[in-house]
Amino acid sequence: MKMNKVILYYICGVAGLSSLSSCDKDYLERPSEDQVEAPYFFNTGKDLEVATNDFYTMLASTDVYTNDASSDNLMPLNPANQVKGNRLVPVASGSGGWSWGNLRKINYFLENYGKVKDEAAKAKYSGIARFYRAYFYYDKVKTFGDVPWYSKVLSAKDPDIYKGRDSRKLVMDSVLADLNYAIANIPAEKQLNLITKYTALLLKARVALFEGTFRKYHGIEGHEKFLNEAVSASTELINSGAYTLYTTGGAAAAYRGLFARDNQDNVETILAADYQIGLKVHNLAYLFTSATSGSYGLTKDAVNSYLMNDGSRITDKAGYQTLSYYQEMQNRDPRLTQTTAGPDFRANGATANEPVTLNITTTGYRLIKALPDRAQWASSASIFDVIIFRYAEALLVYAEAKAELGTITQADLDLSVNKLRTRVGMPGLNLAQANANPDRYLEAQYVHVDKGSNKGVILEIRRERRIELFNEGQRWDDLMRWKEGQKLTQPMVGVYFSGLGAHDFTGDGAADVFLHTGSTSSAPSSVTSFINVNQRTLRNPITGQQNATSGNLDPFPQGGIFLEERDYYAPIPSEDLILNKNLTQNPGWK
Repeated sequence: MKMNKVILYYICGVAGLSSLSSCDKDYLERPSEDQVEAPYFFNTGKDLEVATNDFYTMLASTDVYTNDASSDNLMPLNPANQVKGNRLVPVASGSGGWSWGNLRKINYFLENYGKVKDEAAKAKYSGIARFYRAYFYYDKVKTFGDVPWYSKVLSAKDPDIYKGRDSRKLVMDSVLADLNYAIANIPAEKQLNLITKYTALLLKARVALFEGTFRKYHGIEGHEKFLNEAVSASTELINSGAYTLYTTGGAAAAYRGLFARDNQDNVETILAADYQIGLKVHNLAYLFTSATSGSYGLTKDAVNSYLMNDGSRITDKAGYQTLSYYQEMQNRDPRLTQTTAGPDFRANGATANEPVTLNITTTGYRLIKALPDRAQWASSASIFDVIIFRYAEALLVYAEAKAELGTITQADLDLSVNKLRTRVGMPGLNLAQANANPDRYLEAQYVHVDKGSNKGVILEIRRERRIELFNEGQRWDDLMRWKEGQKLTQPMVGVYFSGLGAHDFTGDGAADVFLHTGSTSSAPSSVTSFINVNQRTLRNPITGQQNATSGNLDPFPQGGIFLEERDYYAPIPSEDLILNKNLTQNPGWK
């Protein structure tokens, strides 16, 4: 092969393997892309690196920090279709998530990498390719259930193009095999922006926990196998000693600081998407602070999930439903006011507290987790890194899998959940006490939870997971695997107001918020937020009455809709059903 062709291929490959087609085809004499790429490109370890670099575009990035707006955690300005229950069957072939182009790239790589003589490179990059195939199929199974399994590149005449779905068992066993291969072959390096053995271990733990609990709560055989695999993968990652929890700033600041800094490190963060001025930016901070785009607000029951700082439950206290904002923010798990703006909130790097600003949050509980300094709040001005995988998740997977298997001990909790609580100065979770006194508030949310002797600790681990991983894009998947879609039909309300007039949010004796029906003439001069209850309605927490003059902000009065027989899976596009008569639509979708 001529040297100039090697250089040309490498330059094209830096932008991604798929962009090879944009190079000079006449010069390269390429009658067919697929026939030429392999002999000219897959020849060195560097070629394999360049080829797999293209796969990184398959990973979630900024949507990690917005996906919770499609769940019961966050209420955005415009509620998500899957929460409103009005998803439609897509028409166009390959739409609605039923796309397979990325799989073809992965399988093409796996069919051609073997001719490279560098054995170490072959092991590493084939492992990365199989990591991505597992990642691809995990997403497909979460979304659609049974799907066709393809481990080869299909030609236009291959009859397998028109095969039906393969069983969930076959697909997920194949995913597990890919992940085991990845773990065995990708080096155990700490690389903040690259796939490593540790990334593969955490993906395996996540996948196995999802599949194990999905099977358990949806009545599909084989859940123990996957839960044990989740324990195995998380244990290996924990025992590696490669990562620990980020604690800089102490209990009052470490959790918020982990996400709000511009540049991640590899103390707790296993994989992050990198952003830099002049190279790649995003608009997350704008969405977090805009009155017209995101307006994200934490839901009331999410806020209620946070314990008091002595480990007791606020929902066990008389009158908790009608506590004022200032009252409910006192003496709570420190992660609460590191996730939502508390009475003393100040922006990153600021020297003075922020005024109370409720026009940028639907519920009154303003999202501040991952909010950077004010300079990044303008549109497309954010450069802070986005965490995709972090060590804390391994601790949560370990605890939940052991609890669902019925094998959890106090030592297991001390190894996992209680490390997360220690970071923020919270008392540890006690196994015996949790099981002796299950939280009735959480029971009402998770109606299908295992009713056995570990019900209490399973509920507490779910609490911990919701709090620790809040707004990291996993809440919808959690509800689906626990068979708790009905949770989306429960009211998603916000801050409670005792009535019209002035309200002190900061505890300094001066009013910050003024509720009215049209006139603000009597509002104190200290007020920074005005709410017209004819436009932003209230719901009484005791009676459920809507359009009340006292109650919780009610940004989604129509409420969520979730059909148990339909909504655990998404629909397949109608054109794909026409093109492939062996495919069948998911139940309930027409």
